[in-house]
Amino acid sequence: METTTEKIQVRIPGFCGRPVSSGDLELVRQVVSSCGFSRHELANTVCELLGWKRANRKLKAIECVSWLEELERLGVIQLPVAKQEGSHAPRSRVELTVQSQPQPVIQGSVKDVVPVTLKRVDSSQELAGWKELIARHHYLGYRVPFGASLRYLIQIATSEGQTVAGCLQFSSPAWRVEARDQWIGWKDRARQKRLQRIVSNSRFLILPWVQVKGLASHVLSRVSRQLPEDWYASYRIRPVLLETFVEQQRYRGTCYRAANWICLGQTRGRGRMDREHREGEPVKTVWVYPLDKRFRQILQGERSA
Repeated sequence: METTTEKIQVRIPGFCGRPVSSGDLELVRQVVSSCGFSRHELANTVCELLGWKRANRKLKAIECVSWLEELERLGVIQLPVAKQEGSHAPRSRVELTVQSQPQPVIQGSVKDVVPVTLKRVDSSQELAGWKELIARHHYLGYRVPFGASLRYLIQIATSEGQTVAGCLQFSSPAWRVEARDQWIGWKDRARQKRLQRIVSNSRFLILPWVQVKGLASHVLSRVSRQLPEDWYASYRIRPVLLETFVEQQRYRGTCYRAANWICLGQTRGRGRMDREHREGEPVKTVWVYPLDKRFRQILQGERSA
């Protein structure tokens, strides 16, 4: 009796908005099957071979790890077993010390704590402290950010000198957000080409003992002026729009509204990699802040900047 095997067509996800050819996919299969590398080493190799780099020539390794794991979920490749811990785990463990424990309450208004400064996190010591504060005091905890990222320590002036009052993180934008994309007037091709001109405010923490009225909105106003130059210096891309997502059951987005951010509506409660509507996430409100008055023309490709 003659039997036939039905071939199931699998839709291969693009990488960071760009389509992946059959030749590229075959190369990925060969690398994965023939190299005894870790997932991160495989991602570095694939990025090198296919030229998947940022504007500053650094590899898009973190995004590639997530893309390879999506291919594995679809049954296209078989990756080595993931390590339980490490810099590329979805949530990294952070050792908590006395340095991040609650401090005496600081009260007042912004004028009582000026100058407020945003210290970019550069050293390993600063990064360890930043991670610890986020892990202990932010409701989402610490996660390895997706794609490019910059972090800041919020510092305020007190009678005892400069004191850390909170933390900020900016990272690569969400690939597709219906409310945002409709508001911009994006078509898929323009979105794929210019998505990296948007930067996401993926963490914002004012420490719970810092009860300074108006500090959060003041920080948002300051960072909107400082971030574009810092981001360009790091990645050679000048952002024209900021975005963030506020879990509506927890927060109302009051500080974003006070800093003149624009509320565009709600998300559908889907994760970044959830293409089949299987993974539910809390519904969030979408907020954006234009950094350039020509942002819409730039994002639509009608003019360069």
